[in-house]
Amino acid sequence: MALQQNPRPVTGTHSSAPHGGTAERAAAGGTAPGEETTGTTLLRTAAVLRVLTAFTFLWAFFDKAFGWGYATGSGKGWVDGGSPTMGFLSGVSAGPMESTFHAWAGDTWADWAFMLGLLGIGGALLSGIALRPAALAGTAMMALMWAAEWPPAQHLSDGSPSMSTNPGIDYHVLYAVVLVLLAVALAGRTWGLGQAWARLPLVRENRWLL
Repeated sequence: MALQQNPRPVTGTHSSAPHGGTAERAAAGGTAPGEETTGTTLLRTAAVLRVLTAFTFLWAFFDKAFGWGYATGSGKGWVDGGSPTMGFLSGVSAGPMESTFHAWAGDTWADWAFMLGLLGIGGALLSGIALRPAALAGTAMMALMWAAEWPPAQHLSDGSPSMSTNPGIDYHVLYAVVLVLLAVALAGRTWGLGQAWARLPLVRENRWLL
């Protein structure tokens, strides 16, 4: 019978693989060897970066809230009646918003906005949900903190050297870029609740909540 006959030996450059070789699979949109592993590694790397960044924001929140003795001294936390913004904003000594930041220092609204921002951004990053709103809020926060430190200044308002190491790109800019990249990469879907969050009806109708 014809089905039992041995096929003729394959000669030349044609492959006997039913779906073609590596090049053909790549051209057809398939996955070349190693690409899947690389993709998984990148996703996991983004997830690790997300969790580490979350820890940075959450640590700042809890230290300022409870005075753990690092940036905020023991007994000077928010729960003890201290102000999370007083020390930083009252110490601004350069830039066009210097007087504005001095006026905001210690205001109740500023304390609440700052602390809720730290908690909200940190919580979103840790859980992997609402990374786009977190990136927007985090970028706004980092922009204000950049303006408060004002890296372009070579001298402070009292004439002393600012000791700025870079007039444009400092850690506030890097944090903002990281937040945006994590949102774009959908980093909350790996080791996070991003996939479940994306399936919610409210989120499906409002993609900016991803």
